[in-house]
Amino acid sequence: MPVDLPSSLLFLGRLLLGGAFILAGLRNIQNETFLTGLMAARGVPQAKLALWAGIVLQTISGALVIAGLWTAIACAVLVLFLIVATPMFHNFWDHQGPDRAARINGFVGNVALGGGFLTLIAQSL
Repeated sequence: MPVDLPSSLLFLGRLLLGGAFILAGLRNIQNETFLTGLMAARGVPQAKLALWAGIVLQTISGALVIAGLWTAIACAVLVLFLIVATPMFHNFWDHQGPDRAARINGFVGNVALGGGFLTLIAQSL
């Protein structure tokens, strides 16, 4: 465990960013039926396989970010994941009222996560 403040903050940042994706991947397992149906309705071919690929990608990349292993690659993979998943699941432009507000919040949150990953990529180069 790092003992200096910058190293401790970097580890905490990696823990929070990577941990968010591990938790999201585990949550997606619980919602497999709903998410597969949603993805199929959006035209994703082989939606169940695509969902499971995303779950594996989220959890493994999240764990690598936490561990500080292949950080730039793991972060780049998660940025690409966000580019694909954000418009699919946070399509605020198709909604109104409170549902629209919730999807805007999810969209903005994912943009912020992408910014965090880009920062970690820059730091690790």
